[in-house]
Amino acid sequence: MTDSDADLPDAELHAEGFRKTREAQRTALAEDYVELIADLIESGQEARQVDIAARLGVAQPTVARMLDRLAADGLVYRKPYRAVFLTDAGRRIAEESRERHRTVVAFLRSLGVSADTARIDAEGIEHHVSAETLDAFRRSLAQGG
Repeated sequence: MTDSDADLPDAELHAEGFRKTREAQRTALAEDYVELIADLIESGQEARQVDIAARLGVAQPTVARMLDRLAADGLVYRKPYRAVFLTDAGRRIAEESRERHRTVVAFLRSLGVSADTARIDAEGIEHHVSAETLDAFRRSLAQGG
């Protein structure tokens, strides 16, 4: 056995980590969309395709394709010539994603990370963090960080 072999987890555990990462990447985009749609609606604005594209920094055709996918998954619905709306399932996912985001931001801030950096970093971390790690973040915050 070489020194580098000693640093590697067993193959099954190693594969599980990569599987979870791929799964998180698949759901991250949908979560970002429904969270943004919820934010737009709750701020009194309409969740229009053009606004979603501008806020996510993507082209409108990209948004249109994703909205089709979200509609097929039962997370959003659209009315002709109107904005996008969340289904109950879409609202649940948006709230769960928001809660993870808030927890990650608060934890990073408790470590001394600036507000802007914590917000940006949380966008990636929130989709990949396990329930166990998120609970540890919450316990740490409850104990005063």
